Parts: sequence; structure tokens; C-alpha cells
Amino acid sequence: GYTADRFQEAFSQSNYPVFNQLDSYHVFQGLNRAFGVKTTVFKQQVKQAIKIHDLDDLTLWLDTYESTLDETAAVEKLNTFRTYVVRNWDRIFDWREKVEQAPEDARGLGAMESNQRQISFRMKKRGMHWSAEGCEAMVKVKQGMFNHTLREAYLHQQNRSARQQRKLNQTVRLASLLHEKTRQSVGAKNGTIPLYASRSSAIGQLIKSFR
Repeated sequence: GYTADRFQEAFSQSNYPVFNQLDSYHVFQGLNRAFGVKTTVFKQQVKQAIKIHDLDDLTLWLDTYESTLDETAAVEKLNTFRTYVVRNWDRIFDWREKVEQAPEDARGLGAMESNQRQISFRMKKRGMHWSAEGCEAMVKVKQGMFNHTLREAYLHQQNRSARQQRKLNQTVRLASLLHEKTRQSVGAKNGTIPLYASRSSAIGQLIKSFR
């Protein structure tokens, strides 16, 4: 698991300080579960208390909000959120405020959390197994699709002649036709089968059976 002691051990030889931070994505995910997705006064005040790291103010607003609840399920959700936040209180901070001279364009943590499903839903289905090369290739493909750069990257190194390009376009058009929905057949309105043998032959007997 992603526990603080594991990170401390892994980076014990680092010359830089090691911070174990709970990313804001999970904090506000729990906030939405407890208060709902709509903005309310209670939700805004709890969010502000977490932001300024004021545990007393947080407790005050959580207690006040709990006094307004009637449903047991809602109280349980709030208490689950309270336990989660209090247990990880020392890990809830912004790393940019802990380091000296943080870059001006430094981003907070959790940037990948909201976007990882673009990759995980494709690659973590049951029974899937990836080699290192295949895994990297699939991630690049999904990244290109998500950023709308896949076609440009694919065609960048392609040096086709005009004839090869026409052939490729024909293949693409054919593939698109195969994906079109089929239409209901109305059958042939009329037609004939030419007879190049006697009427007593097998083909002649077949033609007679159609009349």
C-alpha cells in the first residue's frame, strides 16, 4: 500500500525532504459523498477549514451540519468523512507550501486521479496481461486519442506515394462501408435464368420449378 513508512524507506537516501501528502482529489471526493455535489454553506465552510488547516473550525462545522441531519444514512456518511479526514489530518496539506522556492507553475497533486480512467478502463479489465513494451504502446495510443494527436503522430513518419495514399483511402472507405448499418433487402423484382441445356436436364427442371 501507499503508506508513509514505505515512501520514507524507498526514498531514505534522497537529499530532499520526503512529504507524504493526501491528494486533494480523494479529500474532496469524500466531501462530495458526505455533503452531496451541490454547493452549500456547510460544504463551503468545511472546505475552507480544510484549506487553512483549522481542525477546530472543521469540527465546529461538522458538528453543526450533523445537528441538521435526520436520516441515519446521511449521518453515517458524514461520520465516515469525519474519521477519514481526522485520521489523515497531518497528511492534508499542499506540498508547494512546504518546500522552499517552489516553481511558479508547480501543480498540486492528484492531477492524474481524474484522468487515469482513460487508461485504466482500457488496460485493467479482467484477464488482461501486458508486456512492458505493449503497455507503453497502449498508453501512448490512449494518450494520443485523448489529446487528439494520434493521427498527426501516426502520419508524421509516413512517406507514401500518391498511389499508396489512394490505395489507403480506398481501404479506409471500404472499412467505413463495412461498419454501416445494413438495409433490409427487398429482393429481386424480376429476373431470368438463361438455359443453355435441354429442358429435361437438371437446370431445365430447376427453371420450370420457378414458374
